[in-house]
Amino acid sequence: MILENHANDEVHIISIEVNQLHMKTIYVVRHAKAGLGSAHTGDFGRRLNEAGLKAAHFMAELLEERGVVPELVLSSPAERAISTAEIFCDILRYPKERIEKRMEIYEGGAGRLLTILQEIADTSKTVMLFGHNPTMGSFLNLLAEGAIVSLATCGVVRIDLAVDSWREVRPGSGKLIWYEFPKKYQ
Repeated sequence: MILENHANDEVHIISIEVNQLHMKTIYVVRHAKAGLGSAHTGDFGRRLNEAGLKAAHFMAELLEERGVVPELVLSSPAERAISTAEIFCDILRYPKERIEKRMEIYEGGAGRLLTILQEIADTSKTVMLFGHNPTMGSFLNLLAEGAIVSLATCGVVRIDLAVDSWREVRPGSGKLIWYEFPKKYQ
């Protein structure tokens, strides 16, 4: 709390949110809508369809309007996730070559995603993570208990964590700030 004294001897109390001084933020993004895999591409090589491309651009522009600036972007290396991440990075002006592709996001469960989060360098305060259901929904529920049952395609969830270090992140330590998805705007 800060006390401010004015010339007429009135004292005004200005309060500040201490939690905002020490905060990490993660944006959890499910890949946009993709077509079906073929015998040649399988699940890993599924590409975004026209609706998915449109939704990814729309959601990235929505985040840009909100002033979102990721300092670190992590993505599953699967085609549909990395394509979604690249669209967001283009619009949010994050260098695509700096996207960290992590196979554990594709193959691992919610506990593995928590470990990835805990290993992030503390120089990054705002992180964006692109992946797949059902893992992303489970991860959100682990991070901010009971937050989301299932993440819509190209859905974006903002979770704030009142921690100084990513190593301090524990199950239930996150607070869901908002959940946005394309169909909400149709």
